[in-house]
Formats: sequence, structure tokens, C-alpha cells
Amino acid sequence: MKPIKVEHPLIEHKLAILRDKKTGTKEFRELISEITLFLCYEAMKDAKLHEVEIETPLTKTRAKMIDENDYVFVPILRAGTGMIDGIVTMIPNAKIGHIGLYRNEETLKPVRYYYKMPKGIENKQVIVIDPMLATGGSGIDAVTLLKEDGVKDIKFLSIIAAPEGLIKMQETHPDVKIYCAAIDDHLNDVGYIVPGLGDAGDRIFGTV
Repeated sequence: MKPIKVEHPLIEHKLAILRDKKTGTKEFRELISEITLFLCYEAMKDAKLHEVEIETPLTKTRAKMIDENDYVFVPILRAGTGMIDGIVTMIPNAKIGHIGLYRNEETLKPVRYYYKMPKGIENKQVIVIDPMLATGGSGIDAVTLLKEDGVKDIKFLSIIAAPEGLIKMQETHPDVKIYCAAIDDHLNDVGYIVPGLGDAGDRIFGTV
């Protein structure tokens, strides 16, 4: 499934500031949230609506709403948590899961060191969020673990993606729709996205 690059002049503008090494922690966090708004907007275009009856100041009428309980957003620790504010701005009652994992050096299988999901996760649409899709390792492992728990409908939101990570994710999980704001040039020899923006987690939490 081809990745969806979300394009808009405001995204390009905000990405330029986000990438700048002079951008401070406060502004960096705000930009992450703002770009996440655009990604969430695009990813929710196919959300199902149901009719409800409401009462305006003038009369009763029929309106359409999504069922916020049908969606779960799952940040990959730790950088993914920087995108939560943008998500809850769009969907205030969104259910949030968390997943932290590392790879066992002997078995090479993902190991969950933290995993907390809302009940009935297998019946929800799950949207995994992580600012950077670099090698694809963490994203692939997170999706694998969710599928092992019975989740069938998964999307992936990333602000910046590398071609190498996109290819690996598509090969491993071809059913997962990927949304990103930028597809960069390549990974360097230590796995950083170029031109990228450095380490997203360090810049979000001021641990540079």
C-alpha cells in the first residue's frame, strides 16, 4: 500500500521551522502537535459517521458524528507521546494506548517493556503514532504486537519518514496505511534520517 504524503503549504512552513537546529524545545513541541493535526485530519477522512439528534438554539435537527470510542491512538515510547496533544485537540475523547518495546538481541524478537491498551482493542481502529519512521524497526514491531493481540485495522502516522523504513514497513505489513508529512532522502550510517531533524525524542523532551 503506497504511503500517503500529506501536502499543504502550512505543513511545509512548519516542517522548515521544525527541522531548524535553532528551534527551541517549546516551539518544537508545539510544531509537532500542529503537524500532527494535519496528519490526523487526513487519516480520519474515512471515519464512519452516524446520525444523532441534537437541539440547536432554534430547533431539533439531525447531525452526523463519529463514534470516538471506535478509535485508539498508540504512541511508541518515548517520542510518540509528543504527538498526543495534537491528537486530543482533534479528538478530545480519543482513547490512548502506550507501547514501549526493545528487541531481544538473541532472538531478535520485539519485547514489550510497557504495553497498556484500552479494553476491546481488537475491535478498534488503531492508529500508531511516532514522529520518525527511520529504519522501520520500532514501527514494524509495534504493529506486529498489536496484530498478535487481534487488531486488524491499523494505520501509522509519522511526521518524517525515510524511504528505507517505508519499504520495510510496506513489505512486512502491506495492509497498514502510512501517513507522513515528509519523505526524506535517506538514512545515514547510524540510522538517522537525512536531512531529518535530529533525534525527535531528545528535541521534544529537551535531552539533547
